[in-house]
Amino acid sequence: MPRLFRTLRVPGPPAAAGEALLRLRHRPAGVQGKAAPDPQLSRRLAAARLYVITPDGPPDALVKLAAAALRGGADVIQLRHKTLVRGELLALARRLRDLTAESGALFVVNDHVDLAVLSRADAVHLGPEDLTVASARRVAGDRLLIGASASSPAAARAAVADGADYIGSGPAFATPLKTTKEVIGPFGVVAVAAAVPAVPVFAIGGIDESNIAQVITAGLRRACVIRAVADAPDPEQATRRLRAMLGA
Repeated sequence: MPRLFRTLRVPGPPAAAGEALLRLRHRPAGVQGKAAPDPQLSRRLAAARLYVITPDGPPDALVKLAAAALRGGADVIQLRHKTLVRGELLALARRLRDLTAESGALFVVNDHVDLAVLSRADAVHLGPEDLTVASARRVAGDRLLIGASASSPAAARAAVADGADYIGSGPAFATPLKTTKEVIGPFGVVAVAAAVPAVPVFAIGGIDESNIAQVITAGLRRACVIRAVADAPDPEQATRRLRAMLGA
């Protein structure tokens, strides 16, 4: 009778072998769906309201900006930088990880699953041109929450079926960062949220103090901001006001 199983030999002392086997036990077996991320992370994500994304800029300035946003009450900080080389991006990610760990906020890396794992981030956020959620889960296992972008209910349902833990949906308003994307408006974002009630949905795109009330009135109290904090004369106070508007 042919052997159906073979013994897995893990080099190193027994403790290391046990850790390796534990990692294998929680690694997804190439199938769609969630890989059971840390329940505590999921609870913190569910409680999050204000999600601050960093712009491009010098690393020291971005660390200062993130620190101000955290003092103002940001629930999530996402590192989004399109010009830094990968080594510099990892170094910046580790600095932001330290800041968010001290404050209790979640830390997200945009696009790069490997850098998210190496920096011990809480999550990675994937756009439509990045890895699929299922592929990212195969790389990260259950170590990361995974976010996805979706501009329609169908896209959101597909992302969640693929294993996404949360959705960023928009543009809620016109934004210079996404000039080619059709604005779906606050009610479009709410329609996306209604399609995937099991996961948090954050409105994104052109949101600031002048229009965040429209998102809230439409029925959503989760928002991502970039310029509303980064371009504010006092980022800490801007964050505090936005967070207060979104409520508990």
